[in-house]
Amino acid sequence: MKKMIVASNNQHKISEIKQILKKFPIEIVSLKEAGIDIDIEENGKTFMENAHIKASEIKKIVGDYMVMADDSGLMVDILEGDPGVYSARYSGEHGNDKKNNEKLLDKLKDVELEKRTAKFVCAIEVIIDNNKKIQVQGEVKGYINYKEMGVDGFGYDPLFYIPEFKKTFAEMSSEEKNSISHRGTALKKLEKKISELL
Repeated sequence: MKKMIVASNNQHKISEIKQILKKFPIEIVSLKEAGIDIDIEENGKTFMENAHIKASEIKKIVGDYMVMADDSGLMVDILEGDPGVYSARYSGEHGNDKKNNEKLLDKLKDVELEKRTAKFVCAIEVIIDNNKKIQVQGEVKGYINYKEMGVDGFGYDPLFYIPEFKKTFAEMSSEEKNSISHRGTALKKLEKKISELL
């Protein structure tokens, strides 16, 4: 079985990736499971640039294994695409979902719902070997809710509202979310490309 190191220790993310790619004979391994403890500076200007930076750095360490890296985040139209590549550290503290959500709500406090349009973006790069590389990007459009709703999901999920479902991402089952999410969409594109290559 081939092994793919995913450049992440985010358990939610690893679970989503395992779920969507489970039909392939690929063992998905997190950085922690691979015994890799490294801090990579994500200084790209786009999600894809950051995905590439992470994938390339990890590939140098793991040699023969395939490497997958993604960078994803939220872009709010009225905030000119912010928080964008700074989504995880929007409040100044990396990975503090509560503070990030509070800051976003504060920025949008006087904005009516129809102007609270936003999209989640997920860029993925997989380095198969020195000659083969896959890049895919998925997006999903929605609105930023007035308050957090739901207990599932992570990051901005409790605020990201999808009118067709009448739910935020955090109120959806993992099946519902994966069927429309930015990561789900990117991974479906990836699934197609991997099946052509493997």
